[in-house]
Amino acid sequence: MTPWQDVATLAAGIGAGTINTIVGSGSLVTFPALVALGYPPVVANMSNRVGLVPGSLSGAIGYRRELTGQRRRAGLLSVVSAVGGLLGAALVLVLPESAFNAVVPALIVLAIVLVIVQPKLSEWTARRGGTHDRVPGMLAGTFGASVYGGYFGGQGVILMGVLGVFAHDELQRINAVKNVSAGIANLFAALLFVVVAHVAWTVAGLIAAGSIVGGQIGARIGRRLPPLVLRIVIVLVGLAGLARLLLG
Repeated sequence: MTPWQDVATLAAGIGAGTINTIVGSGSLVTFPALVALGYPPVVANMSNRVGLVPGSLSGAIGYRRELTGQRRRAGLLSVVSAVGGLLGAALVLVLPESAFNAVVPALIVLAIVLVIVQPKLSEWTARRGGTHDRVPGMLAGTFGASVYGGYFGGQGVILMGVLGVFAHDELQRINAVKNVSAGIANLFAALLFVVVAHVAWTVAGLIAAGSIVGGQIGARIGRRLPPLVLRIVIVLVGLAGLARLLLG
């Protein structure tokens, strides 16, 4: 990698860490960036996932105030997130690379669509009301999102939708526990990749450094910044990555 590529990777990590903390789907920034730098999609995916783990921790720490009183909820979600993340990561290792190459464009499209429709989904879930968590649905939905996250990453937006439907709480508190759940899924997926797969450590280290900074930035501005601009950036980067994958 050239110095400019190092700078670009670091910047992508900062952007992904910020976006993951505020909205989710930061992998739509880093994964296309690594593919554009010439890394095979599977190696890019695994290195990206390892690199974003510290950023998830940084974002969760930044939202620690909103996590107050959510120990039981966070504990339950952490268990299913760990199992789901491991299962998704195992699918990356078990399935042939051709399967990953075929599925990832569809996953990127799904993530982009969810980024676009999330505001309407949040409005709909807010109108539904309710006074208690719907635990079975919350756990099942989180498990499914974590399998997706273990396979590709970027499950934050899906988790926000799931928790918005099944968890009764304020949006900022839901976002805080989302950061914990997504971080746990990423952590266990990354541990499996580190043990049994090939990780480009220079890339992972640059993304990790950037995502730690981005996690703190996201926590600071996430309570104030309208997400519209971030959604537009995510969609544009996702479309660029999609085009890169499809056109080669």
